[in-house]
Amino acid sequence: MHSNKGQLYPPYLKRLYSVWFRHFRVYTKNIISNGLPPFLEPLIFLAGIGLGMSKYVSQMAGIPYITFLATGLPITAAMFTSSFELSYGTFIRLEFDKVYDGMLASPLSVKDLMIGEIIWAGTKGAFFSLAVVIVVASFGAVPLPWSLFTPVIGFLTGIMFAAISLLVTSFVSNINHFNFYFTGFLSPMFFFSGVVFPIENLPPVMRVLAEFFPLTHVVRPTRALCLGRFNLEMGIDFLFIIAFTVCAGWPAINRIQKRLIR
Repeated sequence: MHSNKGQLYPPYLKRLYSVWFRHFRVYTKNIISNGLPPFLEPLIFLAGIGLGMSKYVSQMAGIPYITFLATGLPITAAMFTSSFELSYGTFIRLEFDKVYDGMLASPLSVKDLMIGEIIWAGTKGAFFSLAVVIVVASFGAVPLPWSLFTPVIGFLTGIMFAAISLLVTSFVSNINHFNFYFTGFLSPMFFFSGVVFPIENLPPVMRVLAEFFPLTHVVRPTRALCLGRFNLEMGIDFLFIIAFTVCAGWPAINRIQKRLIR
């Protein structure tokens, strides 16, 4: 029985890689249009917000404001790209392009597909965060060399928000409903998770609420890493990332499986 299963199904990691590689091939077909924005967006943001605000706010949390802002931008880039990939991207592949129907005809399970997608989103998170670090580091906005390890947290950010977005997708029946997710959940987190200003500046109730935002727990260790300020709190943040990813990803995959296999 085990030998037959081994003949029918390739090794588990190879199955996940096949899903990852499929998305990689699609993404790199338009490498200029897909790969250039991650380098341009931080330039626009730094010019519009960082350089302008830094004339009025020179210091934030004991560091130059431009550095404070630049140490949060790589993670928000990872958040938005992975969220988009497992919301709009997954929904289009699921409902419009019917990509999964063809993939399930191969020796792949729904769990293989979804875990492979989450890993791919994590890869995009790492790439986007690296692109932002390269740009902001070229302007001296973030210190080296620790900032070069930011893509590691970018990958974790990608898989966490991919899992959250997949859970949202499992409930969505109309693509326009994602507007509520991006406008009502992701965008507010950008402003209240320590990216633009420290959460310590928030009212007491909002500070408590900010600790429940997943973005807070990836921005904080990223800034600490970039500045070389390692502490025990980083370990707590990483545990939060793992727990949140599992708690969102597990039910999301099960719900998508029921939706695909009727």
